[in-house]
Amino acid sequence: MAEETAAYPAEASREMIDAGVFYGRKKSKVNPKMRPFILMDRGGIEIVNLEKTAEAIVRAAGFVEEKARQGGLILLVGTEPAAEASILRMAKEFGLPHVTTRWVGGAITNFSIIAKRIEHLKKLRGDLASGAFEKYTKKERLELEREKGRLEELMGGLENLSREPELLIMVDPVLHKTAVREARRRKIPIVALANVDADPDEIEYLVPGNDKAKTSIEWFFGKIEDALRKGIAARAAAVAPAAADAMGKEHAK
Repeated sequence: MAEETAAYPAEASREMIDAGVFYGRKKSKVNPKMRPFILMDRGGIEIVNLEKTAEAIVRAAGFVEEKARQGGLILLVGTEPAAEASILRMAKEFGLPHVTTRWVGGAITNFSIIAKRIEHLKKLRGDLASGAFEKYTKKERLELEREKGRLEELMGGLENLSREPELLIMVDPVLHKTAVREARRRKIPIVALANVDADPDEIEYLVPGNDKAKTSIEWFFGKIEDALRKGIAARAAAVAPAAADAMGKEHAK
């Protein structure tokens, strides 16, 4: 570890090193297009150049902040267990739609169909809460509850997806090829923590780094969270004067 750390550029952040962001993949799994992001080979594992990572996260965070300032709808994607806690925390804090189980095919490209399934899930939940299921037989209620469970597993995180997203933020785009393909088809930009096996041509804001370790993923989402807070705060600050001005004009009438 000491030898590897000594080889990093001086610009490399200690927090990235401590989080293990530098761990790449075996040489045989490297996408040749990712060579510019590799510092060296160490024991058969390619080591990510953290200077490049530092530059990339600043650019990516800036884009996320701007999208949040504009009020853009952001979709979080990360189905590996190491990403779940970070995504659920962010989804709760910012009210963002998210995918942590598996990507539902057509979530973007067939959004109208997905929206109907989401509305159906909401109706099932409402009917259960209101006691509307009581009019059905025991067998029918069981089937409806099972359907609700299946829909919650697949689409529970998409309830806030009120329209087509304007940005995807994800971990490991190689694992989420279908989501990447759908986003590219709809020309929706992607911010992603991606290891050296990814295709950088598919990701507009690629942050090179370890996309498997929980510590590395938490580092990435920590920067994204900060950017979201700044963007939301800037939006609120811009909206407040306009609202106050409108209220003043209304009272002046």
